[in-house]
Parts: sequence; C-alpha cells; structure tokens
Amino acid sequence: MQHRLRIFTGEEETLEQSESLVNVRFGEIADALAEAVYYRRTWVSDFSEDEVKIPSDLYAILSAYSHLRPGA
Repeated sequence: MQHRLRIFTGEEETLEQSESLVNVRFGEIADALAEAVYYRRTWVSDFSEDEVKIPSDLYAILSAYSHLRPGA
C-alpha cells in the first residue's frame, strides 16, 4: 500500500468552506434556531464561534433588541 503525503497550505480549507455555503431565507431557519436555543441543544454551541453574514438592518434590530430590558 502506497502512502500519500500532502503538504497543507490552508488553501484547500478555504476552498472547501466557500463551496459549503448555502443561501437560505431567515424565515426558513428562525423557528429551528429559536427552538434549539430555548432547549439548549448542544449543537448550537458547536457553532458559537462561527461568523455569519446578515443584512445591516437585521443586525441593527438584533442589537437594539439585545439591549432592551425584559418587561417587569
């Protein structure tokens, strides 16, 4: 059996990541994400360090919402 050694340059990882991107509507994933967070599903924490791209208006709403105090 012949061994194949490869030199890791990091370029392959970048290529694989860009190929695995999927465009979805926020409404398609919102309920699943809300439920997963509510029930503290372990897989949510697996993605806690990942970056996501969102529209600036959604970011503004989420930022403002996170600064609101819960109702008394």
